[in-house]
Amino acid sequence: MFELNEEYRLLKEEVSKLAREKLKPLAPLYDEKEEFNREGFNYLAEMGLLGITVPEEYGGAGGDIVGATIVMEEIATVDPALALSYGDHTILCTNNILLHASEDQKKKYLPDLASGKKIGAMALTEPEAGSDATSIRTTAVKKGDRYILNGTKTFITNGPVADIFVVYAKTSPEKGKHGISIFIVEKEFKGLKVGKKFKKMGMRSSPTSEIYFEDCEVPEENLMGDENNGVYMMLRNLDIERATLAGIALGIIKESINISLQYAQERKQFGRPIIDFQMVQEKIADMVTLYHASRYLIYAALEKAKRGEKANMDAAMAKVFSSEAATKAALSAVQILGGYGYTRDFPVERLARDAKLMEIGAGTSEIQRIIILKEMLKRGRLE
Repeated sequence: MFELNEEYRLLKEEVSKLAREKLKPLAPLYDEKEEFNREGFNYLAEMGLLGITVPEEYGGAGGDIVGATIVMEEIATVDPALALSYGDHTILCTNNILLHASEDQKKKYLPDLASGKKIGAMALTEPEAGSDATSIRTTAVKKGDRYILNGTKTFITNGPVADIFVVYAKTSPEKGKHGISIFIVEKEFKGLKVGKKFKKMGMRSSPTSEIYFEDCEVPEENLMGDENNGVYMMLRNLDIERATLAGIALGIIKESINISLQYAQERKQFGRPIIDFQMVQEKIADMVTLYHASRYLIYAALEKAKRGEKANMDAAMAKVFSSEAATKAALSAVQILGGYGYTRDFPVERLARDAKLMEIGAGTSEIQRIIILKEMLKRGRLE
């Protein structure tokens, strides 16, 4: 179930090679500048990775969400921030359109997203609607042949650089979560404004901003799916989002292990390599265990989501465990490297900063635990 077939193994090798040769040197530079790594993004486009889940008829690679997760893991070993922007573009926007858009919408938007000509983002979170995503206040009112959107979205990954936004808004606020609809909104649409880029602790080369809709005019043909049916599409996409973006955590854990292992064998104290000391051995062994446990949870969730089965509990378990494992692993790597680990001369400092977002974005660890508990209460017991 968790063994990669030949196609996935080849993909993993190719992306790993790209990451080491092309992306690794760029990561600290763009992190320091706190600028979007468009150069790295273009490398991903050249390899055809931006439309990895998109069928070839729309200009994509004809792959799936497992492939997307593999790509995110390999990118994240050298640049978690680029992996985050990639995931937002590929899964939250492009794959969302693939799953839920009309044929005309797919033909119009998927080719440019798959090629990298256009950059995608998803706009769901609001200042008063973070963990409780269904309480969004952005409204969409039908007027003639268009919808008029008003509201504010916040913490929007790729916000400052995106050309296409998948936007959640309420078309029938009185119906609560059953009044949510989804729209494909272009950056150039009248009434859409991008706010100032946030300055962040980590993931600094993955730009994040607020998005404002001030009487934003969206053609009626840009409604995705049926009006007031957005909550079902939202929940389906959240399962996929959490399972795939957990691949970023895997990449962080893996690189933390590899850096720690190499350093511990080379660094000597008291006349011996520090790998000889039991406390260092325990840290690395725990990190390896965290990696494999995370991987099993992630691929179990991916298998369900790929088959179209309900995967909310599986995705939540994968997300919460791997996210917290990434933070633990990165901090362990910092500790093993000691003073060097706390400097920017070694990438573990950046990995530790980047890892923390994994416990916050795409649903906090606290929310994941609530999802797990609610599902257990429905089942009553473990089988």
